[in-house]
Amino acid sequence: MSFYTGIGIHQLKPDGTLGPEKEVHGFPEGAKINFVTWSPDGQHLSFSVRVDEEENNSSKLRLWVASVETGEARPLFHSQDIYLNAVFDNFVWVNDSTLLVCTIPLSRKDPPKKPLVPFGPKIQSNEQENIIQVRTFQDLLKDEYDEDLFDYYATTQLVLASLDGMVKEIGPPAVYTSMDPSPDHKYLLISSIHRPYSFIVPCGRFPKKVDVWTTDGRFVRELCDLPLAEDIPIAFNSVRKGMRSINWRADKPSTLYWVETQDGGDAKVEVSPRDIVYAQPAEPVDGEDPEILHRLDLRYGGISWCDDSLALVYESWYKTRRTRTWVISPGSKDVSPRILFDRSSEDVYSDPGSPMLRRTPAGTYVVAKIKKEADEGTYVLLNGSGATPEGNIPFLDLFDINTGNKERIWKSDKDKYYETVVALMCDEKEGDMHIDQLKLLTSKESKTENTQYYILRWPEKSASQITDFPHPYPQLASLQKEMIRYQRKDGVQLTATLYLPPNYDPSKDGPLPCLIWSYPGEFKSKDAAGQVRGSPNEFAGIGPTSALLWLARRFAILSGPTIPIIGEGDEEANDRYVEQLVASAEAAVEEVVCRGVAHPNKIAVGGHSYGAFMTANLLAHAPHLFCCGIARSGAYNRTLTPFGFQNEDRTLWEATTTYVEMSPFMSANKIKKPILLIHGEEDNNPGTLTMQSDRFFNALKGHGALCRLVILPFESHGYAARESIMHVLWETDRWLQKYCISNITDPSAEHDESKENVSTEAADSDSKAVATSGGGSAEVSDLEIEASQLVPRSLL
Repeated sequence: MSFYTGIGIHQLKPDGTLGPEKEVHGFPEGAKINFVTWSPDGQHLSFSVRVDEEENNSSKLRLWVASVETGEARPLFHSQDIYLNAVFDNFVWVNDSTLLVCTIPLSRKDPPKKPLVPFGPKIQSNEQENIIQVRTFQDLLKDEYDEDLFDYYATTQLVLASLDGMVKEIGPPAVYTSMDPSPDHKYLLISSIHRPYSFIVPCGRFPKKVDVWTTDGRFVRELCDLPLAEDIPIAFNSVRKGMRSINWRADKPSTLYWVETQDGGDAKVEVSPRDIVYAQPAEPVDGEDPEILHRLDLRYGGISWCDDSLALVYESWYKTRRTRTWVISPGSKDVSPRILFDRSSEDVYSDPGSPMLRRTPAGTYVVAKIKKEADEGTYVLLNGSGATPEGNIPFLDLFDINTGNKERIWKSDKDKYYETVVALMCDEKEGDMHIDQLKLLTSKESKTENTQYYILRWPEKSASQITDFPHPYPQLASLQKEMIRYQRKDGVQLTATLYLPPNYDPSKDGPLPCLIWSYPGEFKSKDAAGQVRGSPNEFAGIGPTSALLWLARRFAILSGPTIPIIGEGDEEANDRYVEQLVASAEAAVEEVVCRGVAHPNKIAVGGHSYGAFMTANLLAHAPHLFCCGIARSGAYNRTLTPFGFQNEDRTLWEATTTYVEMSPFMSANKIKKPILLIHGEEDNNPGTLTMQSDRFFNALKGHGALCRLVILPFESHGYAARESIMHVLWETDRWLQKYCISNITDPSAEHDESKENVSTEAADSDSKAVATSGGGSAEVSDLEIEASQLVPRSLL
C-alpha cells in the first residue's frame, strides 16, 4: 500500500496567501502514514501509522491524532494492544472529539491453519437449475478454509474513542464494511456482511445487513438484510434487488434515503418506473411508511441535495447513453418534478457542468445557492469541463434553476493555460452566498508549467497564487506537446496528443522512433466519437511507467490516439471491432509519418489492460504498421471471459463470431512482430487473469513468434513495488532499444538470449548510444538519461 512520509499544515491567510508550514511531528522515524482525515471542527487530524519491523515487514496500523494548532501528534489509544483493521472501513469522526474506529478484536489469536488433509472435495451445485451468469471475477474464496481466513482478517470490533482517552467497545465483532454518522451526529448507519459466502462472486455481493444505531452503540433498527446476490444479470445497468444506495440526506439532521429497483434488478425487463427513491427518518413513528421522493424510468445515478425546495436527481441508461437530471422539491409534494437536462452522456460538447457544493456546519456538502443583487431568482453554480473542438475550456456558469438562463461568470484562459475550479472557499457562514463575495480555489497549468493553486475572488476576479510546487521532472521541462486532429478513412474525426523531445526540429533532425500508447473506447455515434476530449494546455503528467518517459530516449510519443469502436442504432460496436481498430491505427500512423516526426519502420505500439488487448490485435491484423509491441496486463482469449468483458454484455454463445474474431489468441499464428507481455502474478481485475498472458505466450511460442513474457511477483492489475516498476521500465526500454530503434527482428541476427546479462548494469551499458534519424548513434547528452532517473520518488 502506498503511503505518505509526512504532513505539513498551512494557515490560509485573509489576503489569500499561505502562512509558513507547520510540520506535524511526534510520530516514529520512518512512519508510513495513511487515511489522513480532518475532525469536523478542523482542530485535529487523524491518520494511521505503521513502521518497518524485523525482516522488512510493516507493523500493524495504529491510529494517531495531531493538534492542528501545535502540530504535535500522539497515538489515540494508550493501550499498545489496539490496532486498526482497515480491510474495509477504518475510522470516522462522529463529532469534534470522538472517533468510531474499526479495530482488530483483542480476542483474535493466530490465523487458522490450512488443514493438511482437505475437508473433502470442493463442490458447487446448481440442482435448482437457476440461471446464474457472472463476469470472470478474480480473488474469489475457494473453499471452507478461505471462508475462515476471510472471517479472521475481516472481522472488526467497533470502538468509540475520544481525545481525552475514553475507549468503549460497541456492538459485537462482525465483518463491518462501512459506518456513516448522521449529520447531527446522533445516529450511525452500519453495514456488515455475513455468511453464507460464495465461491463465484466477490464479497460485495455477499449477504448484506444495514442497521441504524445511536452513536453510543444502542441498536435502533434493521433497515435490510439482503440475501446473497449471485444472480445479478450481466446486462449493463442491472443491479441488486432490494434496498441499495442507502445514505443520509446531507441537508437534514438524520433522514435516510435509498433506492429500490422495480425491474427485479434486470436491465432487460421493460417496466415503468424502473427505480423508486424513498426517504424516512432514522427513527420513524410507529406505522410511518417511507416517503416516495421520486420515480425514475432510467437507472438511478445519485442525488445532489440542497434543501427542502431543491434537490437534483440523476438517472442514466448505458445502452442509449441517455442521461437526465431532474429538479425535485423534497419538502413540497405539490411541486411536480421536472427535467432540467436530458442529453447523451457521449456528447461532451453539450455537458452543462455539475453544481458546486458547499460545506455545511455539520460537515456535509450541499448544492450552493447564490444570490444576485436585487434578484429573487434561485441560482446555482455549474462547474463544467467546457469541451470544444479546440479542446477543453473549463467554465463556471451562474445558472437560474427556474428559468434555465445562465451567465458565464468565469472561464479558463484558452491560449496558454488550462485552469479549473476546484472548490468553493466562501462557505464559512451559513445562508445563501452573494455573487460579489464569491471566493474559489482554482488550479492553473500549462504544457510546460506544473499545476499550481490560486484563490480567485469576486467581484474583481483577482487571483492570488498559494502554491509554488517545483517542476517534478526538469529534464523534460521544455518538451513539445500538441493536440492533433486527423481523420479515419470512414470519415470519423480522431484526436491524439503528440509529444516531441525538447529542442527537436523535424526539418533538421529527421524522423524519430515513435511509441503509440492507447486504449480503445466504445461509442453509439460517429459525431460523439469525433469530439475532442482533453486540453492542449494541460501539463504533461508522467507516471511511474508512463510512455512519456521515452521522450528522454528521443522518441516521439503519440499518447491516447482515439480508437473509437462505433455501433450506431441497433448495431453492436464489437461486431466491427478489428476493422475499426485497424482503420484508427492506420490513420494515426499515417499522420505521424506525414508530419515527418516518425520513422515508418520504427513505430512501436503499446497499452495496458484493454490497451494490451488492442496491441496484440494490431500486431495480428496490422503488422505492416508496427515494428514491435508492448502489452501489459491484458486479456487475449475472450472465450475465457464468456459472460461479457469491457463494454460487451452479450455472452459467448450469443455472439460467438465476435468473441472469436476479437481474440488475438485465435490469431497467434499471424503475429510475426516482436511482442513483450508483462503481467502481475496476482492480477485481480475481472477478465485479465494472469493465465491470459501465460496461454497467449505459449500460443505465440508454439508458432515461433518473437516474444517475451514477464510475470511480476505479488503484483495486481497495476504495479506498485519499486522493484516491479523499475523492472517494467528496464524491460520496456530494452525492447524498444532492440526492436524499435535497432529494429532487429531476424532471429539469426541475435545473440544467445540465455547468455544475456539482464541486470540493470547491462541496461546502463546498453544505453550509451541513442538513435539518430539515420539509424546511427550519437553520444549521450544530459537529456538522454536513464528512464529510472525520471521517476520521482513520490510517484513510487
